[in-house]
Amino acid sequence: MTADPLISFEHVSKTFQTARGTVEAVQDVSFEVAKGEFVTVVGPSGCGKSTLLNMTAGLFSPTAGTVRYAGQKVATLNQRSGYMTQNDHLLPWRDVEGNIRVPLEIAGLSKRDRTARVADLIQTVGLAGFEHAYPSQLSGGMKKRTALARLFAYDPETLLMDEPFAALDAQLRLKMQTELLGLCRRLKKTVLFVTHDLDEAAALGDRILVFSGRPGTIREVIKSPMMPDRDLYQLRRNPAFAQVTSDLWDILATTSGMEG
Repeated sequence: MTADPLISFEHVSKTFQTARGTVEAVQDVSFEVAKGEFVTVVGPSGCGKSTLLNMTAGLFSPTAGTVRYAGQKVATLNQRSGYMTQNDHLLPWRDVEGNIRVPLEIAGLSKRDRTARVADLIQTVGLAGFEHAYPSQLSGGMKKRTALARLFAYDPETLLMDEPFAALDAQLRLKMQTELLGLCRRLKKTVLFVTHDLDEAAALGDRILVFSGRPGTIREVIKSPMMPDRDLYQLRRNPAFAQVTSDLWDILATTSGMEG
């Protein structure tokens, strides 16, 4: 177990009532995430991976067990976390600056502080020169950078990410993974990252949580043997990376309820 974990799940289960009856999303899930750790989560479709993020964010409560953040039970919206999904959710009537500014406006920052913060973030994510471009004028990668800058705008301690790069082509996905990992290391962010891509899980994760089919339970926890500052462009030549991805395939191939 992790000493003084930032996130902890203690025998957590979650069921939902639907038109078709009761659905048990996750069952008796226990794990911890240390401050500054990058943890990836993989498993079959419908095994409750996104449910973990929603409970960490405080969007809903577990049916059984306890979710804690910094030692405190998560009972309301967790304002120390930021959420990014596969959908960018950029406002089409706002330019890049305007979209990044949204959480700062909600937080009530002064115009001067907002301007300085947005300018810094635009430089950080490599969007200089596109400040006044609208989402319809941006490439897929630029939209992701804008969404990432907006996520970092109010400086959340923890990033909750639900397949944020799934819609990108392989080359652009690798570039965004590299940028995200570099930013998180430099800014000392804690990350809980859900993905269906086993290469992505192995490349980014300090640890990888492997879930079973629904109801989701943790089958395995794999600790990465690679250096924290690893070069993602060189990973395919790294035998340790090849071993982790092979182990993930072996585990998931025998996971009950695995889907394509």
